[in-house]
Amino acid sequence: MLTSGLTEHEHKPVMDMTPEKKLLTTLLTSANITINGNGPNDIQVNNEKFYSRVIREGSLGLGESYMDGWWDCEHLDGFFDAILRTQLYNHLSEYSFLLLKLFLSRLINFQTKRRSLEVGKKHYDLSNLLFEKMLDSRMNYTCGYWKEAKTLEEAQLAKLELSCQKLLLKPGMRLLDIGCGWGGMARYAAEKYGVHVVGITISQQQYEYAKKVCADLPIEIRFQDYRDLNEPFDRIVSLGMFEHVGHKNYSTFMKKVRHCLTDDGIFLLHSIGDNITELPNKWITKYIFPHGMLPSIKLLGKAIENVFVLEDLHNFGAYYDKTLMAWHQRFMDHWEEIKSDYDERFKRMWNYYLLSCAGSFRARGIQLWQMVLSKEGLRGGYQAPR
Repeated sequence: MLTSGLTEHEHKPVMDMTPEKKLLTTLLTSANITINGNGPNDIQVNNEKFYSRVIREGSLGLGESYMDGWWDCEHLDGFFDAILRTQLYNHLSEYSFLLLKLFLSRLINFQTKRRSLEVGKKHYDLSNLLFEKMLDSRMNYTCGYWKEAKTLEEAQLAKLELSCQKLLLKPGMRLLDIGCGWGGMARYAAEKYGVHVVGITISQQQYEYAKKVCADLPIEIRFQDYRDLNEPFDRIVSLGMFEHVGHKNYSTFMKKVRHCLTDDGIFLLHSIGDNITELPNKWITKYIFPHGMLPSIKLLGKAIENVFVLEDLHNFGAYYDKTLMAWHQRFMDHWEEIKSDYDERFKRMWNYYLLSCAGSFRARGIQLWQMVLSKEGLRGGYQAPR
């Protein structure tokens, strides 16, 4: 019976906060993030199912719910910096899927020749126009070197020059570029240092693009898996490809590089790395880099043991934050020119990808390593430029 003019709805007691919402609110508060707050790192929840989804599905649920518009944040990069600095992720269970993935990763090679082609088709073959608008003029899709650079263009040029200097390139040398992308490194090394380059990629669009931009130089671009290489090179470089190799193939990769490197050769490995040995982020592997996995120092050390001598290790992971933020700015600046090929969900996905990664590097949760490796140790030692 209704009394005093109150509706039935007004008589119902206010429901207590769900356990999932209470837990997530507490965790985010510990990272100085307020749900529906006014700060730039605070999140605005648009769907109450968000809480249970994130608690149940972890990183995958967090990313997918953002793509679905269930929550927003003014500064996604700042949000991820905050939650990673407080190691909030460690409190979220990934439940049975994580256990299954862990079990399968011990049995299955997710980066076979056939499976390795998926990342080319799903990510690098998205559209050359997309990457042209987002990247620098040389189409470098790896971390820039911002030591003295003020712009993305300067940072990527500095990275190429630093890499060439570390390789001690000389005119007439044969350089192998594993994962050559759109040909930026190959072209720079051939033009500036007079070397002959073989670049390999498993992306069809990269292959076609690189062949065109390198056609006037002593550069051969191949659509080829690294496992099919069987010829000598004076120098070998790999910029941002090792993240796709997979831990079950690390030893195979290193032994293949050693086999192809001359006795006095130098190998420069440029790779994102994780502070700890762990499984990959589920959202990243589902939507951005299929079958990808970041190496740890432990796994890298095991792979190069009895194969290479480590001449130099350089960590400039903090520069990836600036690189990703520059890519994001260019992506947003050119969105009107490319949006006819994509939908709003892709835009949210790409924003989430670039900004979550920027926050991860800012929090120093992941790194960027350049390793200089030789077969037996360079006589007299090695002095690395910085």
